[in-house]
Amino acid sequence: MIDSVAALEPTVYLVDDDDAVRDALGFLLGTVGLNVRPFADGLELIRALDAEGPPALGCLLLDIRMPHISGLQLQLRLQERGVDLPVILLTGHADVELCRRAFRQGAADFLSKPVDETQLLEAVQRAVRQHLRGRQRRTANERARERLSRLSPREHEVLRGIVDGQTSKQTARALNISVRTVEAHRASLFAKLEAESLAEVIRLTLVEER
Repeated sequence: MIDSVAALEPTVYLVDDDDAVRDALGFLLGTVGLNVRPFADGLELIRALDAEGPPALGCLLLDIRMPHISGLQLQLRLQERGVDLPVILLTGHADVELCRRAFRQGAADFLSKPVDETQLLEAVQRAVRQHLRGRQRRTANERARERLSRLSPREHEVLRGIVDGQTSKQTARALNISVRTVEAHRASLFAKLEAESLAEVIRLTLVEER
């Protein structure tokens, strides 16, 4: 299971102010083929991401209690910057309210120290897969929007008729154009959308509603 994730070459961005914890977790993650980027504090991570641009496929492993900026504060700062990495929070002082806040802010997981190795590796695996699915979904949506942008205003009107289940005759009546013209627009929009079926066309239009 871990090997299949490691094959994706993900990076775990590890932020913990305790050198010993950083070294131990970095070694553990490295033994299963994961790339590890260790940081002593959240501000160091922010500077690195600001300088490097969008992060690699992977996840964030953050200690909650750190000087300068806590794990929860760092989580919010990164969200404001559009960083899409799933967050796994670690704490040696687990309490229910911290856990609730973490999940309300979108954390992927919340683990107590000392961390069980199996639980940690499973949490990282889930987070990496979550990140991969999210990026694949965004890529698919961007491609769909690009295809939809190729349509003329009239083709968008005909498309709306298709989505609403109208026949060509009904669309022609609604738009005050001939059935032959509607059919021509239908053929054109199918080609521009690179769609081979009605189901594929409808699936593409769902992007506009997200």
